[in-house]
Amino acid sequence: MGNSQTSGHIPDLDLITYYSENCYSFLSRASPWAKLIGLIAVIIILTIAQNVELLVVLYVFLLLLYWQSNLPIRKLFDWCLLPILFVLSLVVLLMWNEPGMPLFSLRFSWFSLTLTDNGLLLLVRLLLKALISMTSSLMFLMTTKYAHLSAIIYRIFPFPVDQIFLMSYRFLFITSNMIDSMIRAFKSRGGGFIKSMARQSQTFAEIFALVFIRSYDQAERVNKAMESRGYDGTYTTSTEVPQIRPVEYTILLAFIVVVYLLLFYSSSISR
Repeated sequence: MGNSQTSGHIPDLDLITYYSENCYSFLSRASPWAKLIGLIAVIIILTIAQNVELLVVLYVFLLLLYWQSNLPIRKLFDWCLLPILFVLSLVVLLMWNEPGMPLFSLRFSWFSLTLTDNGLLLLVRLLLKALISMTSSLMFLMTTKYAHLSAIIYRIFPFPVDQIFLMSYRFLFITSNMIDSMIRAFKSRGGGFIKSMARQSQTFAEIFALVFIRSYDQAERVNKAMESRGYDGTYTTSTEVPQIRPVEYTILLAFIVVVYLLLFYSSSISR
């Protein structure tokens, strides 16, 4: 289980790996290829869909699927704070003065800001897309064993892109543990995120600089250790990935057809 001390709102890699290796739900038993195709379909839907009702239905469906897969729903809500803050930081400036029915206005001496119904829909739409993308990605990672994930990466991506993905995933755990130990030591000396940002911004910047330097140094040591054990620059895997079963083909096809009909129906209404 994960024991990250940095923040409860940052996805815990150890916890994600624990569920991927020890979760025995129906989604964990499904073929990783089927789950990958489903994830790609969701990403395509997010790129095309503009209808808020469709996004709400898709998000509720993913939440139910996440819950039925015996995954930690409370942790998911904690982790969702990051994409929400990211979207708000971008859209808070873009949602003003959009064409549409005015809801309220803020007037200043040199300019005015008007929030319309389309501006509010823009905020809701982007929030839903961020939440859907994070939920679907976490659900894929938390129900797919690392051996199967590495085998998929090795078979899909060409060299050396596959090596970069595989080694980066492994090194993330080392970096995460190093950041946790540094933050724990900082807090034990009376430091904290809010207090540091307000009163000790220089110390806060030094922590991030030290993390970067130590990460680079740790990467060099890991590379030398792997080379001493026979690593020649190629990480191969012979793990067999379970193939898609006929019932999974049927479920995927039904999901794609239903979403296509909803997209067609929502686009015809907007016209």
